[in-house]
Amino acid sequence: MPPKRKLHGIAPPHPDAAVAAICAVIRRIPKGWVATYGQVAAMAGLPRRARLVGTVLQQLDPATKIPWHRVVNAKGEVSYSPSRNGGDALQRRLLEEEGVEFDDKNRFNLERFRWLD
Repeated sequence: MPPKRKLHGIAPPHPDAAVAAICAVIRRIPKGWVATYGQVAAMAGLPRRARLVGTVLQQLDPATKIPWHRVVNAKGEVSYSPSRNGGDALQRRLLEEEGVEFDDKNRFNLERFRWLD
C-alpha cells in the first residue's frame, strides 16, 4: 500500500470558492507591484496551487477589472506562451505603464517590485 499523501492546506470546498479567493487576492495587488502565481495561491489559502492561479487567469474575460497582469512567474518574468494569443505582450506593456522596469532580457527585479502584503 503506497504511503498517504500529506495535505498542505485546506482548499475551499467548491471550485467557485477557489476562484473567488484567487480573484480577491489579485484585486488587492497595488498598481506598480506584482505577485507570483505561487504567492497568490498561498495567500488565497491554496498553497502549492500556482497552476490553478494560471488556469483561473486564462479563463478571465478580457474586459475584466481584475488586474491579472500583476501576476507573474517566480523568475521575475512575464510567462510567454503561444496559447496566450498576445496576452504576454499586453501584460508587459501594462506593467511598464505602471512603472515596472524590464531589462534587456525581459526580466524585472522581483525583489524590488514584489508586493508583500
